[in-house]
Amino acid sequence: MLFPAIGETGQKKIQSSTAVIVGCGALGTVIANNLCRAGVKRLRIVDRDFVEESNLQRQSLFTEKDAEQQLPKAVAAARHLTLVNSTVSVEPVVADVHPKNIEKLLDGADIVLDATDNLETRFLLNDACIKNGIPWVYGGAVGSEGMVMPVIPGETACLRCLIEDLPPPGALPTCERAGILNATSGAVASLQTAAALRILVGAGVWTASLLSLDVWKGEFKSLTAARRSDCPVCRHRRFEFLEGKGISWTTVLCGRNAVQITPSQERAVDLDQLARSLPQDGCVRLNGFLLNIRVDKWEIIVFPNGRAMIKGTVDEALARSLYAKHVGH
Repeated sequence: MLFPAIGETGQKKIQSSTAVIVGCGALGTVIANNLCRAGVKRLRIVDRDFVEESNLQRQSLFTEKDAEQQLPKAVAAARHLTLVNSTVSVEPVVADVHPKNIEKLLDGADIVLDATDNLETRFLLNDACIKNGIPWVYGGAVGSEGMVMPVIPGETACLRCLIEDLPPPGALPTCERAGILNATSGAVASLQTAAALRILVGAGVWTASLLSLDVWKGEFKSLTAARRSDCPVCRHRRFEFLEGKGISWTTVLCGRNAVQITPSQERAVDLDQLARSLPQDGCVRLNGFLLNIRVDKWEIIVFPNGRAMIKGTVDEALARSLYAKHVGH
C-alpha cells in the first residue's frame, strides 16, 4: 500500500481478485508465490505434472520431500502456499488443459497467467481468454532468454498477432536441447507478476507491450506488439485451438525426455484396480494421486482421468504402444 502506483485502493482490488495460473513449474511456482504474498483473494493453480528431483533446480515452491512422494505439483504448491498466507484461498487443480476443459478452468478469473511449456497450450489459452474477455500474461523462458507479453482482449495485440501459426517441429529451442537457468525463469515470472498486478489495479499494460530479455548477457529489450488487422483470433474471432483443430493428443514434454498421452475423451480410471491387475514385482507404485509403472527402461505415470506420461522416450508412436499395452484403451 506504500507503493503509490498501487496504494490502498489498488491493494483492495488485488485482495478481491481471482488469479488462475496455468502450469506450476519454473514460471508457475514463482508467480504463485508472488501472487499469494501479494494477497489475491483466490489463486487457482492448474498443472498436469508431479514433482521430480530435477525440478528443484528452478521450481522454487518444492522440496526434496515433495519429489520423493511424487506429489502433483498443484497439490504440493497449494500445501506450501497455505503456510505463507492463510487469507488466500488456494485451489489446486490436477489436470491437463485441453479444449474441452479450459473455459471451465478459467471460469471466474480476473487474470490468467501462462506458465506452460508449449505453444499449443498457449494458443489455446489465447483463444479462451480472447473469447471470454479475460486478460492474460504470456511468458516463455528457455536457456538464458525469455519473453513476457500482457494481453487485454480488445485493447492489445494477442499472441496470434505476435506468432501467426505453430512453427514446424524442431524450429524452436526447448528445455530438452538448451536447458534453462533458474535466473531466467525467475526473471520472466517476476515480470509476469508485475504485469498481472498492473492489470488488476487498473493500470493497464506497459507502453512497450512486449519485453524480451537475456539474463546471461544482461540484455533487455522493450518492443511494441501491434494488433494485426488479419489476426484470426482477436480480429476475426476464429478460435481454432479452442475448437480442438490445432491440438495434438500426444505431446513431447519440454526438458523431460517424455511423451504425454491424452485420451480423446476423459474417463475415470480406477487406479487401485489397475495397480492390482499389474505384476506385483516392486515395479508398481500407487500414492493416491497417480500410478507409477516401471517397464524396462521406461516409466509410465497414469493419472485418474486416463492421461499418462511415458518417460524415457520422445517417440510418440512408442509411447502410444506402451500406453495401450499397460494401461489399455
